[in-house]
Amino acid sequence: MVSSVGRSGPCREAVRRGGCLSRLRGTAEGASPVARRTMQAFRKALIVGAVLGAGAGVGSALFVLVTPREERIQAMLKEMPGQDPRSREQAARNKQLVLATLQEAAATQENLAWRKKWMGSGGGRSA
Repeated sequence: MVSSVGRSGPCREAVRRGGCLSRLRGTAEGASPVARRTMQAFRKALIVGAVLGAGAGVGSALFVLVTPREERIQAMLKEMPGQDPRSREQAARNKQLVLATLQEAAATQENLAWRKKWMGSGGGRSA
């Protein structure tokens, strides 16, 4: 049986510095500079990924909380200004007047842009 009482080795030095397992895990003291930079870059990438993931999670949760439910959407649609019958009739009447003016303009040689009264006939210069 071989004893290591009087010998010094890498594990004995590691025990004095904080444990043999810390050397096996690859502490900053025992790692090469390239390995340290790689580990730092990997750690930074993990932190950035975690922060972005947390931000996306918070954003998704807020979106779910703020979005109205189906009942509220239907109530909002009923309250819109163009939904009452009187405003729909007025919009239909305006469309009819515009269409009639366009049909009259297409049927005549007169320049309707010179008319003083757009809804009436005559009273302007002709082309």
